Amino acid sequence: MRLSLFITCYNDALFPQTGKAVVRVLERLGHTVEFRPAQTCCGQMHWNTGYLRESLPILCHFVRVFADAETIVVPSSSCVAMMRDHYPKAAQMDNDPALAREVELLLPRVFEFSELLVRRLGIEDVGARFTHKVAYHPSCHSARSLHLDEIPLRLLRRVRGLDLVPLANSQECCGFGGTFAIKNADVSSAMLADKVRCVLNSGAEVLTAVDNSCLMHIHGSLHRQRTFVRVAHLAEILATGETSSESAAERALAADQHFTLSSSEFPQ
Repeated sequence: MRLSLFITCYNDALFPQTGKAVVRVLERLGHTVEFRPAQTCCGQMHWNTGYLRESLPILCHFVRVFADAETIVVPSSSCVAMMRDHYPKAAQMDNDPALAREVELLLPRVFEFSELLVRRLGIEDVGARFTHKVAYHPSCHSARSLHLDEIPLRLLRRVRGLDLVPLANSQECCGFGGTFAIKNADVSSAMLADKVRCVLNSGAEVLTAVDNSCLMHIHGSLHRQRTFVRVAHLAEILATGETSSESAAERALAADQHFTLSSSEFPQ
C-alpha cells in the first residue's frame, strides 16, 4: 500500500524522530511511505484559538495537497480529530459546496497512526522489542474524539520484552490543551501535577502516548523534578526491533536531549 505521511507541524518542528519512526514501522511491514513537501499544518492551532476564518486557507491547502492520496497516516490524534470534527464545519461555515465535497471524500482516507495499524491494516504485532516498563497516557483527543480505546494498548501488549504497567486515573487530562496551558496556567499546572503523580506511582520507566504535545507537557514536569521517567511517542517504541542489538527507540531517546533525559539517567 502507498501511504502518505502527514507529519504535522508540531512534530516537524520539535519531534522529527516520530515521523522517522512511523516510516520505519510502515516500511518494515512492506508499505511504501511518501512525504508530500507542500504540506504545512492542519489548521488546528488557529481553529482552537478562535481564528476560524484564518484557519480556512490552511485547511483548504491540506485538503488539496492530499486530494489524490490513497491513504494518509498522521502520528497525532489531535490533528486527526481536527479534521474529522471541524473540517466539515469549516466548509459549511465558508458556504463552499466544493470544499465540503472534497472534505467528504478525503476524511475516510485519513488515519491516526495506531488506528491505521489496527483498524485499517489489521496488524497488532509489528515485530517490536522494547525491554522497559511502560505506561500509556490516553490523550483527550485519542480517547474522546477518535475513540481509540484499547488500540494503542493492544499494540503495546505485542511488543516483546515490554512490561505494560497501569496508569491510575488515565482518563484524566494532562492539562496541556494547546494554548490552554498558557491562558490558564494555574489550572493547567494543577492538572499536570495530578497526572505526573500517577505516572510516578505507576513505576514506569517510559510514558508513551499518541500525541507529542501531551508528552512534551508531562515531560517538562518530570524533567524539572529530576525524575528518571522518560517519554516516547508510541511510534518510537513500535519502531524498535529492526536488529537484535540496541533498539532504535533507545538510541533516539538517548540522542534527543530536548525531549528526554540523558542516557546516563535512564534506569537499567
